Amino acid sequence: METLGTHTQKRLSFSLLLLRIGVFIVMLMWTLDKFIRPEHAAAVYKNFYLISGFGNSLFYIIGAVQLLIILGFVAGFRKKYTYGLVLIMHTISTVSSFKQYFAPFKDANLLFFAAIPMLAACFALFYLRDWDTLWAIDQH
Repeated sequence: METLGTHTQKRLSFSLLLLRIGVFIVMLMWTLDKFIRPEHAAAVYKNFYLISGFGNSLFYIIGAVQLLIILGFVAGFRKKYTYGLVLIMHTISTVSSFKQYFAPFKDANLLFFAAIPMLAACFALFYLRDWDTLWAIDQH
């Protein structure tokens, strides 16, 4: 890892912490949705991932696994893996919504464009994970 000046490192690590918390909040809401409204999660999987037939129990399991990943992510634990998994999950979510990007002014499709800067944030966190040290369990 390259060394940065102390002032630059502090500014960078604070910025990365804010990105990490922001991404975590969004991912937490998506995760909680699997527990609170598993029927909504089923509709999302059917409409965007073309997967159907899952019962509520499977969404609770998916939600539990996702919760463990994002808790590790927000804690800065095993950053290569947790940040990578968050990036993969959000990439799949963003790509699976491709139809909405072609009709931005139909229904609430304009909201789907928020996924693009969040994807950039997920990538930045993964790419710069060695400098994301503020309130992180893993300091490298």
